[in-house]
Amino acid sequence: MQFIDPHVHMVSRTTDDYERMARMGCVAMSEPAFWAGFDRGSVDGFRDYFRQLTEFEPKRASWSGLQHFTWLCINAKEAENVALSREVIKMIPEFIHKTGVLGIGEIGLNKNTKNESTIFAEHLELAAGLDELVLIHTPHLQDKYKGTRMIVDMLKERSDLVPSRVCIDHVEEHTVRLAKDNGYWCGMTLYPTTKCTPARAADIIERYGDERMMVNSAGDWGPSNPLAVPDFIMEMRRRGHSEAKIRKVVYENPLEFFRQCDRFEFQVPE
Repeated sequence: MQFIDPHVHMVSRTTDDYERMARMGCVAMSEPAFWAGFDRGSVDGFRDYFRQLTEFEPKRASWSGLQHFTWLCINAKEAENVALSREVIKMIPEFIHKTGVLGIGEIGLNKNTKNESTIFAEHLELAAGLDELVLIHTPHLQDKYKGTRMIVDMLKERSDLVPSRVCIDHVEEHTVRLAKDNGYWCGMTLYPTTKCTPARAADIIERYGDERMMVNSAGDWGPSNPLAVPDFIMEMRRRGHSEAKIRKVVYENPLEFFRQCDRFEFQVPE
């Protein structure tokens, strides 16, 4: 089955991973800007990173016949440096209109601090001003529910951000309703040790339905699996779900969300 991985950090994966994803049915992915495992020291470091996301990774994906899209931001882990964050936010308009850039993301909260909230709000201001899609990172483990509640409250304060143009990612059983009931898209991340397993993601689909729901691998430099979406497909098949229902989650829903961006120039595979 063809699928789209709506959240995967290919800068930290090998070219062989692109090839493996293609062989398993992946036709496209979107790559949010994220933390490199260390804090970058300057706005020029982010400028080089944005060039890699917008220039090199699409080319590298094309070697395996894949379509690559991206998102731009300074991530929540580095948002504690407010001065640097503001420099990066000011620089984003240099890149936002490049082909394949879907919007602002993955922004959000990490430890739910005041500085993180400040920079999250300033990203939202940029997204609203430019009429961009938004992809949101929610915190890990014990910080997740409080952080998701804070994020939703901040989003609801803005009448200029339409919920259907926002995806709240990394939802789990205790946070999915916060996002879904308020009209936002939901992303479920299939990690081997944290976030959701394929089985838990299938449970959530069975309980809350498949509208505005997506699954992703969020494959990065840590413990992760860029082939996690095919694992979800197999889990759904094992439970007897129809091919149409599975395709909606792994292919049609990402297309519906991304097509709200004029720069999403998707070529339907043969």
